[in-house]
Amino acid sequence: MKNIEVKNINGEDNILFIPEGVCCQQMFLKVKDDIIQDAKFFGGCNGNLQGICHLIIGHNVDEISQKLNGICCGAKQTSCPDQLSKCIEAYKDVKTNTLAETK
Repeated sequence: MKNIEVKNINGEDNILFIPEGVCCQQMFLKVKDDIIQDAKFFGGCNGNLQGICHLIIGHNVDEISQKLNGICCGAKQTSCPDQLSKCIEAYKDVKTNTLAETK
């Protein structure tokens, strides 16, 4: 996918995602064993994105994706939380495809 890059460094998946249709310009996640270890957002509503970071760290990616999927921001058809959900789904696709290629 063109808007996601995943690199495994020391057993953690480092994910860089470029969201679409929102103020946030980049999302960065560290994931180990499907648990979010760290999160940073660049651009967008600083306070809200800091809050999201604090809330998602330590939680399972599937749980977070499920809770945030479909949230809209004003008249937009998406939001930063929804784009985070899309980031996680894209990450899972990359991870699945990578595993399939190594078999």
